[in-house]
Formats: sequence, C-alpha cells, structure tokens
Amino acid sequence: MNAEKNLSRRAFAQGLLFASAGPRLLHAQGFAGLGAESRGYEQVVPGRELSFPTDHGPHPGFRIEWWYVTANLRDKDAVPYGAQWTLFRQSMSPDAGGEGWDSAQIWLGHAAVTSATTHRFAERVARGGVGQAGAVANPFHAWIDAWEMKGSDATSGRTFAPIAVSASGQDFAFNFDLTASRPLVLQGDAGYSQKSEAGQASYYYSQPFFDVRGRIQLDGRVTEVEGPAWLDREWSSQPLASNQKGWDWIALHLSSGEKVMMFRLRQDGGKSFLSGNWIDADGRPNNLRAAEISMTPLAESRVAGRSVPTQWALEMPSRGLKVKIAALNPQSWMGTSIPYWEGPVSIEGSHTGVGYLEATGYAIA
Repeated sequence: MNAEKNLSRRAFAQGLLFASAGPRLLHAQGFAGLGAESRGYEQVVPGRELSFPTDHGPHPGFRIEWWYVTANLRDKDAVPYGAQWTLFRQSMSPDAGGEGWDSAQIWLGHAAVTSATTHRFAERVARGGVGQAGAVANPFHAWIDAWEMKGSDATSGRTFAPIAVSASGQDFAFNFDLTASRPLVLQGDAGYSQKSEAGQASYYYSQPFFDVRGRIQLDGRVTEVEGPAWLDREWSSQPLASNQKGWDWIALHLSSGEKVMMFRLRQDGGKSFLSGNWIDADGRPNNLRAAEISMTPLAESRVAGRSVPTQWALEMPSRGLKVKIAALNPQSWMGTSIPYWEGPVSIEGSHTGVGYLEATGYAIA
C-alpha cells in the first residue's frame, strides 16, 4: 500500500507525521496513521463543553486539527462553481512547546476553484513558530503565507461571522466575504463526534449557514459570485480506528433551507461506520443513528488512475430525504502531494440543492 495514495485533505497533515514509518506501518495504524497510538497527546472525551471564540483558535496539545470551508457558488448567469479553503495544523510531538524552528507544529493549506470543465488547486506547507502560518482565536485569524481566513472585532463567536477568506494559485484566485445569521452547529453529542465502534472520536462543529459574496479568478477571467458555504472545524489525537481505510463525506445545502451532513468511514471487510446530521432551517441539529442513514454509490469516475464514486443515492427516511447527487466536475482531483477527490455536487429527488463531496482512500487500480 502506497501511503501517498491513501491520504486525504483532512488527513494530509497527519500523513506527514507517519510518512517516514513506511507503508506497512501506516496500514497497521489505520488510514493515514490516524489510528495510531496517541499517548502523550490530549484526548477527546465526551462531556467537554466547547467554548467560543476560544475553540475557533488552535489546540496545540492535540495531534491534528483543521479549519475547512467549501462554497457552492453561482455567477450572475447562474453558472455554477465550487471553491475550497483548508488549513491544517499538525503536532509532530506530544510536547507542544518550542519556539521558532524548534516548534513542533506543522501547518498546511489547500485551496481550489472548480467549474464544470476546469479544476484548479494549490497547496502550501509551513513550519510553525516562524510566523509563516498560524491561527489565533480572537479576533480570529488563520493564515498560511498570503492565504488567510480573517475575522475582526465584529466577528461573533456564536456565528463565526463575518469572516473574509482568500487564496490564490496558478491560474486561480478567490476573495470572499462570509456572513451568517444562525449559530454554529455542534456535531455528534454536543461536539463529541464518534468515528468508530471502538470509540475513536474528534471534537467537531460546523457553520453550515455561511452566505458568500465575492469574486473568483479562473484562467484569467474574474467573475462575481455568491452562494452558500459550509465550515467544518475538527481536532483530535486519534480520530480513527486501525481498520478504517478511507471515508466519503457529504454536506448538502437543501433548497428548502435545511442542511445535511453525512459520512461513512470505510473499514476492512467491507463494513462502514455511518454518521449524519439533519439540521433544521432554524439551525437546530438532529443527529441520526447509522440505521437512519443510507449512502449508496451509483457511478464511479476514472480519475488519476483511480475509480472514485462521484454519483450517490442518499436516504434519511425519518426526514423524507431520498435524493441522488452528482459531481459538477467528476475530475475534481486534488493532485497535491497527498491526493484525494473533492468537489461540488448537485441534488435531485425529494429535495433539490447543492453540496460538496469528499472521497478519500481510493487507491490506484
């Protein structure tokens, strides 16, 4: 098993920590090493009350965390686009101390713009402690090089808004203003999000009610866009079990105003760990059991030597959800040093709308 073939955007930072261990050890420690022993790091436990704006900032005692935004956008002619901005922090040692180049923190960034025919992406890597990258809670600021996600004194800890987000790469750039009128959503049990039957977990919250206005530049053309965006924040020291080899994560903005999040963590032997959340239009979460969720791949796309599911049937019978989703651009491959698939999707069936799909751990075959 090639480690580079089995890491994802969310696991990118953690993969660096274990890359030198070799493919066999990576496999033994689960997907991207995320099932490895976490002794010495802070642990995720149920019952911890998340606090804002403090938890918008970094958690250096935990091994891995990320700030991650996906946006479904349209121009004045209703032409669809997608955009992604992600910042990872990884601790290379349980000792979170160290200044300058002695810092144990590694920072990584990914950004992308997607249309029906084009997908542009870029990545950044930085060492903590030297000012090249970092995050502070209040007023919120997360950055790597010139990419940034920035709040102000007016940014509410309750809504995590307003926020400005920007990034650029070869042949693309974006600058967005994000606002929200509804509070953050705690995933799982009040922010404690279980990831396996064995009890691995992360702290996880979202802001699925962001509204975006801004502009994208794609292959030299500047376009004004707007639409909904979704922010995910997670941190953990051992979020996965050793037998979990990848995941499929889906976030939906329904035209009726509700939001939906669901994921499956694929395990050895063909089984999956499922989790989901139906979020009412007023922001009230309804976390669902695995038995209440169905995620079925319908069609695969051949991309970068892999077969990746890019069309899905999704059901939440208790909520009357029975839809099919399809990728705007099936070739939305993040060909970064650790690759994965991520892109916008459309929705049809019992509900309509737009969303984002991330598919990880699909090896070359």
